[in-house]
Amino acid sequence: MTLIDSRPGIKAAYEALSAATGTFIDAELAITRLGPPLEQELAHWFPDERIEEVGEAYRALYPEYAIAPTLAMPGAREAVAAVRAAGGRAVVVTAKHEPNAKLHVAHLGIEADAVVGWLWAEAKAEALREYGASVYVGDHTGDVRGARTAGALSVAVATGPCDAEELRSAGADVVLNDLTAFPQWLAGHLEG
Repeated sequence: MTLIDSRPGIKAAYEALSAATGTFIDAELAITRLGPPLEQELAHWFPDERIEEVGEAYRALYPEYAIAPTLAMPGAREAVAAVRAAGGRAVVVTAKHEPNAKLHVAHLGIEADAVVGWLWAEAKAEALREYGASVYVGDHTGDVRGARTAGALSVAVATGPCDAEELRSAGADVVLNDLTAFPQWLAGHLEG
């Protein structure tokens, strides 16, 4: 939950998946574990041989159930605008299914220069390097690992499943309470 609060939408999508498959999914619990790839969460509810099939079903349900209820995090648009105003590119790198991530960004009017999906933790370094990212902002220890693997400054926001201490312990270079602090931090970072 760096740019978006997808919990309400993901909860609705898991509930729809549960109804479609006849398999109980504790959607309230599932939304407390956001960050890692979908397949890791599905493994709590389905046998291994069904993960791929159920993952595809979830991704198909997602646009109908998860896009509209999702909200922008406080400061998300302003953080992206600050990067662009400073001459940078705002690139969203996420573990989320890329087409669904693009739907979120478009629906919420977040003006990202690129959206790259299906990358988790250290694998995020691929896109960060490709786009020449010098700073990566995330909300999970996996994001910290991705930034460090790419050689980018890790800026963490304590708005997701990992608290500030956990993010610091994982090696985040900077920890902010939320994105509302990012424009001021960025201005100071660029001056320094």
